[in-house]
Amino acid sequence: MLECRQYAKLPREAAMIRQEVFVEEQGFEVEFDEIDPIAQHIVLFENGAPIGTCRVYWSGSKNSHVLGRVAVRKDYRGRSFGQKLLQEAEQLVCSMQGKTLCLAAQVRAKAFYEKQGYAAAGEQFSDEGCPHVWMYKTL
Repeated sequence: MLECRQYAKLPREAAMIRQEVFVEEQGFEVEFDEIDPIAQHIVLFENGAPIGTCRVYWSGSKNSHVLGRVAVRKDYRGRSFGQKLLQEAEQLVCSMQGKTLCLAAQVRAKAFYEKQGYAAAGEQFSDEGCPHVWMYKTL
């Protein structure tokens, strides 16, 4: 059984998934930041086990809600759980009367986001040595 839960504070399940995926697996060093306390966090559970997470927050400089820290644990990939997290985040933004959602995608994940209706805008940039690109979607 799949269940998505939303949190106003970073829950330990989301922190655990992000530590596992971004720090241990991908080698990022600066994973937890000043955005975490202001973001809404979503955690996806399968049969009670936390398997994926993401966060959403408003950015005045982007004039958009921003989706970030999308992560699915390695053993659960390839089963459309990333797509489920995006759908949940988009519904959350719509419930807050948001009209757009943007994200800084790792370039290697760009095709995944394009399949979900996001379009790249702007030049690639580096985040801790990993190429990223901003992507946008009108909801």
